Amino acid sequence: MIFVPTLTHGDVTVRSIRPRDARVISRLLKDNRSWLQKWEATVPGFEGAPLSSEMIRNVLRLARKDQAAPFVIEYRGQVVGQVTLSGLSFGSLASGAVGYWVAETVAGKGITPLAVALVVDWAFTNLGIHRVEICIRPENEASLRVVRKLGMRYEGLRRRYIHIDGDWRDHFCFAVTIDEVLGGLLARLVRGTANHSLADVPEADQIAARTPIR
Repeated sequence: MIFVPTLTHGDVTVRSIRPRDARVISRLLKDNRSWLQKWEATVPGFEGAPLSSEMIRNVLRLARKDQAAPFVIEYRGQVVGQVTLSGLSFGSLASGAVGYWVAETVAGKGITPLAVALVVDWAFTNLGIHRVEICIRPENEASLRVVRKLGMRYEGLRRRYIHIDGDWRDHFCFAVTIDEVLGGLLARLVRGTANHSLADVPEADQIAARTPIR
């Protein structure tokens, strides 16, 4: 089973998700429904998002199988969101994918980039992961700013890639490898030395993302 640690930088902490977090996460998701719904993963054929308690059981089950590392995000001691490293693969691939959300009341405070950087650096250093990707809907401008701040490299458009908010949605894919951030993603973020242009999406892909597949 993957041991999920507690990691902190300034006012931001990421720690292992626990079954007792279900109540506060449920409240946050309810209070932020209009803010989050259009970015929430869904399952074809099923309506609505799973209960928080069920979601926590599922990610903890994946953690026991070494397939995920689920964290909650705390800001000044209060739970404000989640960040999860999922789809973990070891051996010759050694990769994973990061997903996250934060409450609207704390959006824009730089919390998400710090949380992601803490988790990615830990994955590189402690799990032996070589590459981490983040896939983002083209319309999600707030999330696109996160990968830009981190200087993650744009890799391409994935058509109808993930089932989000009731349908298959296109996603832009961004990635970083340990070779690109030898000093750590967090250090690069804090120093402000990330190359933001690495996250630029070519105009051709922007146009393609706005064009339905026929």
